[in-house]
Amino acid sequence: MTTPTQTGAARLDAADPLARFRERFVGAGTDLVYFDGNSLGRPVAAAAERLGEFVRQEWGGRLIRGWDESWMDLPTRLGDDLGRVVLGAAAGQTAVGDSTTVWIYKLVRAAVDHAVRVDPRRTEIVIDTDNFPTDRYVAEGIAAERGLTLRWIEVDTSAGVTAEQLTQAVGERTALVVLNHVAYRSAWLADASELTRIAHDAGALVLWDLCHSAGAVPVALDEWDVDLAVGCTYKYLNGGPGSPAFGYVNARLQGELTQPIQGWMGHADPFRMGPGYTPARGIRRFISGTPPILGMVAMQSMLELVEEAGIDAIRDKSVALTSYAVELADELLPEVTLASPRDPALRGGHVTLHHDRMREVTATLWERDVIPDYRDPGGLRIGLSPLSTSFDEVERGIAAVAEALR
Repeated sequence: MTTPTQTGAARLDAADPLARFRERFVGAGTDLVYFDGNSLGRPVAAAAERLGEFVRQEWGGRLIRGWDESWMDLPTRLGDDLGRVVLGAAAGQTAVGDSTTVWIYKLVRAAVDHAVRVDPRRTEIVIDTDNFPTDRYVAEGIAAERGLTLRWIEVDTSAGVTAEQLTQAVGERTALVVLNHVAYRSAWLADASELTRIAHDAGALVLWDLCHSAGAVPVALDEWDVDLAVGCTYKYLNGGPGSPAFGYVNARLQGELTQPIQGWMGHADPFRMGPGYTPARGIRRFISGTPPILGMVAMQSMLELVEEAGIDAIRDKSVALTSYAVELADELLPEVTLASPRDPALRGGHVTLHHDRMREVTATLWERDVIPDYRDPGGLRIGLSPLSTSFDEVERGIAAVAEALR
């Protein structure tokens, strides 16, 4: 006998216009419940064939010739695809390569150095206390390195930075504002357009971390007039563990910023190997070392699925999934507190549930093939990747959380 809740999950799956995509992911048809798609996306089935063909044909067949034939341009070519499909960015502003940490270092350092050159009074980086740890650590290191000051915005860990808070924090000393588009802990979805405007009105640059939004939430970097952005590709873009990050530099800034890690791939003539560094034109100057070509191959398969499904439809499915998870938590987990925005318009692609026992609950669930992740304090984080997650999977997972708590 089915319960009303089970009937609801079946009805939602039957009506889901994106349900057909689920079978295109390795392992999605098993009984395992995967609640960590916002940390590492499932592999796209087509990526296995793509990787095998790359090893046999391009790497194995073309060998070193592959660099001249296609690999040298892949970081910017794939960056253009990301910009068009996911980021709302015109061509020539996005490049793929390096890790998120390296991109953040390069762009934060380039931004603050530029700001100080233009106006020596601008010696502050504004960042919030619940920003992703890497962003905070890099900002702390650059502040110490360049003699700058960090101005911290204290935020509610179940929410994120508001327009009012940012207005109070920025001023004539602000060089750069560093913000997360979707908060890693709470899934708070920032008003990127408004916060960018506030930073610009204060004369500051802004860098957006898109790691928890790219591929799940529509982004419009050009429309928002964003200066800089960074994001990873192993979460909602399913590039695989350690797949390279991307960086976005608005075209109006590319000739103004000096990137601090001057590697041979960003040189105007990489194979000249001459003395001195001459930066390439455009976004290519922000590439440093040899790009991780293998790590870019799998991501292309997911990017094709995102384009086929459409980012707006993906967002609609994401809202439906997280809303269903909240509904089930309200029904089945009365002892648990929602540590994410209840309004789906203010929430990204995951939901965090708070209880003092969630660390041990997470360990128990992993043993039972239910895979969420844990974030202090007491947060069980449910990351729902729209193209690979079903409503039935959400239902089974929340039921398992209730059982583990009992």
